[in-house]
Amino acid sequence: MELLLAIAIGTLFGTGLYLCLRRRVLQLIIGLSLLSYGTNLLILTVGRVTKGAPPIIRDGATVYTDSLVQALILTAIVIGFGVTAFFLVLGYRSYQENETDNVNVDIKEEEGGEKKG
Repeated sequence: MELLLAIAIGTLFGTGLYLCLRRRVLQLIIGLSLLSYGTNLLILTVGRVTKGAPPIIRDGATVYTDSLVQALILTAIVIGFGVTAFFLVLGYRSYQENETDNVNVDIKEEEGGEKKG
């Protein structure tokens, strides 16, 4: 199971990094989301969430699950949704201003219409 999670984490990180290096805004946003999901899976794997174990230590319980890992991941998911929504609005506004979704856009001068070099 841990090998499968390691492969999934590596795939998410690799794909996310590849998409972050692209020149389009939407691909950048999707890449950042994939990096976030990969990080959440990494935290879950490192935290060793055990199946069927109680999150609170009780008398006689030999195995328990650390609930801090689950709280961290839940918080990261909520923050990730907020950041993704912000980036989507920022990308849309950038598209309206520049009339392209390319990240590397040359800035035009207001008066002459020539590109800055």
